[in-house]
Amino acid sequence: MSENAQLKIGDKTYDLPIIEGTEGEKAIDISKLRDQSGYVTLDIGYKNTGATKSAITFLDGELGILKYRGYPIEQLAEKSSFIEVAYLLIYGALPTEQQLTDFQYEISRYTLVHEDMKKFFDGFPSKSHPMGQLSSLVCALSAFYPESLKPIQTNEEVHLSIIKVLAKMATLVSWIYKKSLGHPVIYPRNKYDYVTNFLYMTFGQRTEEIEIDPVVVSAMNVLLILHADHEQNCSTSTVRIVGSSESNIYASVSAGISALWGPLHGGANQAVIEMLEKIKEDGGDTDKWIAKAKDKNDPFRLMGFGHRVYKNFDPRAKIIKKACDDILEKLGIDDEVLDIAKKLEEVALKDPYFVERKLYPNVDFYSGIIYRALGFPTDMFTVLFALGRLPGWIAQWKEMKDNKEPIGRPRQIYTGATTRDYVDIASR
Repeated sequence: MSENAQLKIGDKTYDLPIIEGTEGEKAIDISKLRDQSGYVTLDIGYKNTGATKSAITFLDGELGILKYRGYPIEQLAEKSSFIEVAYLLIYGALPTEQQLTDFQYEISRYTLVHEDMKKFFDGFPSKSHPMGQLSSLVCALSAFYPESLKPIQTNEEVHLSIIKVLAKMATLVSWIYKKSLGHPVIYPRNKYDYVTNFLYMTFGQRTEEIEIDPVVVSAMNVLLILHADHEQNCSTSTVRIVGSSESNIYASVSAGISALWGPLHGGANQAVIEMLEKIKEDGGDTDKWIAKAKDKNDPFRLMGFGHRVYKNFDPRAKIIKKACDDILEKLGIDDEVLDIAKKLEEVALKDPYFVERKLYPNVDFYSGIIYRALGFPTDMFTVLFALGRLPGWIAQWKEMKDNKEPIGRPRQIYTGATTRDYVDIASR
């Protein structure tokens, strides 16, 4: 017999089914509440509302658990590649060796971007933010592939659109970086794997050959894997709700990029470096800024410490810390900003104030450090986040379509003026 919750309103009682997920999460199903009672629930920000059932990602913020399709993030970061994780998220299972080879080959066939896309860069102001460019460019892909606009597509058509957006996203991100330098774009070389090809297009030069360091490739793979999906966050929910209107995959992903752009979502790793720069400009006295962070009357807060979802520790931070240490050791960078970061990290991991409050360095703290060490400017950090999150957005968009979910349509509690009579302008 299924379990129910009961809601009593006045003299009426309503039975509400209790739904249990495979990891033991429980939810009260209120999908028929309005039809039965005339009431809706109010949950500003949807903090307590499950908008969908999903088999993609599970996280437990209290226990610090993150799994993709049941696989612990620790195992995937250690043993997998970004493209293998992308396949897992999108298609539900780890690929066989042949499936992975075919998947990588298909992506390599579509890494070139239509030459007319270059004209967009001529129209962007020279100081355009990279996220604004990326959102525009990805959305514009739908104009180059009008077949993606069909509301009903075959599985093969959907698959081809997925391949195209995965392939072209890396090229577009590298172009945005190259254009910010005033350099000519570098075309992909399909002999490389996905991450190596991206780094080649980003850091390569037309004037000379370069070799991409395997340590850098490994760190970049880990970074992208750790960001690949994170359940129903702001940008992911945006992709699903835009896609629920039968918008094409490019428009849906573009909407996710715009949501990620917000400083409360994807801009955290950029905020970390900006904070470190501020401390450096102030003389680099970390003790002073640690004291400011502890002072409840001081508005200053350390960026990159603690997490609004993970109440204990961010499991991704433990993984990325090693990648960060490897990169800094390999590259041997002499950077005062990164020295300040290491001092803050040391304090946060030992100081009782931070330990008791579980304000440990999170994934944004370490990813910002790595991106800076690799030579990326801070305004590119969120673009790199978007590149990593792309497989998750695609998987969520595809799941929403496969489940034939209805168009998203949140309700509201109206708090405006009641009925008023129009007053002629002469009498106002």
